[in-house]
Amino acid sequence: MLLALGSCTKNFDKINTNPNSPENINADYLMSEVVLSSAYAYQTDAFKERPVAAGRYITLVQTTINDLFTWGAVGWDDIYSRLSVNQQMYNQAEANGEKQYLAIAKIMKAFNFGYLTDLYGDVPFSQALQSKTGNVTQPVYDQQEKIYPAILQLLEDANELLRNNPGTINADQDVLFAGKPLQWRKFANALRLRMLLRASKKYTNAFADMQTMLNDADRYPLPASNADDASVKYIEGTAANSWPGSTLTMIEFDFTKTKASKELVDNLTALNDPRLAVWVAPVASQEGSTVNRNKYVGVPNAIDDPRSYNGGETHQSTLGSMFRKGSGDMLKASMITYTEVCFILAEALQAGKITIAGKTAADYYNAGVQASMTFYGVQNTAVSNGYYDQAAVKYNGTLEQLITQKWLAMIFKGAEGWFDHRRTGYPHFTIGPLAVKNIVPRRYRYPTTELANNRTNYQNAVKTFGEDDEYTLMWYLK
Repeated sequence: MLLALGSCTKNFDKINTNPNSPENINADYLMSEVVLSSAYAYQTDAFKERPVAAGRYITLVQTTINDLFTWGAVGWDDIYSRLSVNQQMYNQAEANGEKQYLAIAKIMKAFNFGYLTDLYGDVPFSQALQSKTGNVTQPVYDQQEKIYPAILQLLEDANELLRNNPGTINADQDVLFAGKPLQWRKFANALRLRMLLRASKKYTNAFADMQTMLNDADRYPLPASNADDASVKYIEGTAANSWPGSTLTMIEFDFTKTKASKELVDNLTALNDPRLAVWVAPVASQEGSTVNRNKYVGVPNAIDDPRSYNGGETHQSTLGSMFRKGSGDMLKASMITYTEVCFILAEALQAGKITIAGKTAADYYNAGVQASMTFYGVQNTAVSNGYYDQAAVKYNGTLEQLITQKWLAMIFKGAEGWFDHRRTGYPHFTIGPLAVKNIVPRRYRYPTTELANNRTNYQNAVKTFGEDDEYTLMWYLK
């Protein structure tokens, strides 16, 4: 009997391990999952959720909650779910000594936590993602002023790890950069620039750190063209792998209720901007218009009965037909772009906070505009039509001009249009008479689930952070 029992239990662990549900998954497979889920979710927010309404790129003429800023509490389980998978990648890479995937896990952790704190302010950070390893199911909220330096350090560490040739990145599983460490380093450093500028009002080392990076291009490589964008192509075929405006993911009715905003159309029209015809569809009919008989007509935000504006929906512009496709060269899930980096550097140079040998703020401003035109296939048109010769387009050294051009270039590129407006006040938006307040929201409210599942820490956070509404300023906006 003893011999029999011994033979039965000898391979017990192997026999009772489900091969179809492995406890450990290779870090490279997890990398693919984290990158795709992060990029796609970020892009979906940028195209049809609260950030695009707050950025005033669109006007909702039906189901106007987002447009009126009556947002209420917003869940964050999707972001923490991605962070949980990323933590699994981190742990797996650390256990296997795979420093290349450890570095990528740090970058994606920084990207997702950066987005999370930019949306909410103070959030669970240091004790988050420890429900399995540390049995922490009610994590404390960390203050944003402590989260930001920690995220910046993650990006610094990731760049350094990849600089030292840590190991091969599986090109087949790397859906972002096909196994190129240099591209990942550019991504990390671009994110660092974004966050340094965002927090520069409160983070005293922001511009000094930025200057350190710019003084050593070999150690801190940055995107140098659109080819360096941290963007994922859509492969279509299924809703999960398609641009969020595709008929696979949004019914046609959504394009009926989602109009191009007056803010967007008026700015593009005033500049005779060739991107207008790419981004915005002409009205179905100019005859019978009651307010504006132009070919392109945006709808004001937060007005009474927006469906009737200008004589009805046949006299209003929807988004361009390009945005109804499932994939395309101009439809990518972008986490950060070369265009954005150009505007970041232009703003810092314009403020006199950094120097770059042989470069001026005008150089980077122009590069940013041209990169956007090139991405959308209208650079030659812009040149031939004299776009850059216009007084309103020629660099004039004002923050309003710079941020307005950046706002245009950042259409459907993350939440950058919203975040820049709440940080700088530009562009000047006509918010709309029915909006909750005459300013855009400053943040998301915490999820209602926190009151049920993490009440004490939520209450402690609100005592420190301030009232849990859309208009309480987070640390770097104060």
